[in-house]
Amino acid sequence: MAKVIIFSGAGVSAESGISTFRDSDGLWENYDIREICSAGCLSWNRDETIKFYDMRREDIRNKKPNYAHQEICKLKEKYPNDIAIITQNVDDMFEKAGCSDVLHLHGFLPEVVCESCGFKENIGYDKLDSAYSECPSCAVLLRPNIVFFGEAAPRYADLYEAFDDCEVFVVIGTSGNVINTDMFLNRQIKLSILNNLEPSAAINDRLYSKVLYKKATEAIDEIIMDIEDFLA
Repeated sequence: MAKVIIFSGAGVSAESGISTFRDSDGLWENYDIREICSAGCLSWNRDETIKFYDMRREDIRNKKPNYAHQEICKLKEKYPNDIAIITQNVDDMFEKAGCSDVLHLHGFLPEVVCESCGFKENIGYDKLDSAYSECPSCAVLLRPNIVFFGEAAPRYADLYEAFDDCEVFVVIGTSGNVINTDMFLNRQIKLSILNNLEPSAAINDRLYSKVLYKKATEAIDEIIMDIEDFLA
């Protein structure tokens, strides 16, 4: 398992122009989260839910990875066995930057999945319309491969397993409201780095070895230098 876990949230993609439901503008502005991102919404609000994620998929089509994505991927390429990239984000910015081994905890926007048989397909930025509406294996309606609020997140098991050998924990661009990053800090973690734009009430920054309150693109060079010094 990897010695270094780089754990990212919405903040790392914000500089690529990708908004989240916490923003006051963008795609989320005219939608009630409970209507299009809660367990069961595909049963009683399928058309609006599918429409919303079609728009989200189209929104990331021309978005580009920023400097932080690019440098993290270069580091992963340099130390493939020592670096694990884990993200709460559903966008494909890391993939566009060149990473193929990214753990997406809450799903992956370009993919659709069948809840019945597990069939999965990357449809890129296309709409989940008649061409992809039914599973080719069992004819059940496909859905966005996104973990809605109130649903189980199966990749969390992989998250916890990743910490078996982790010695360096880097947190970039997350408020800690969905996943409490503080809980992963233990005696085994020799270096912990927190990089957010500003303090969060959900994160105790006194627990971290280093705290960088600045944009991810401004902090990433120092973060990578610290990781490489540790691995040297």
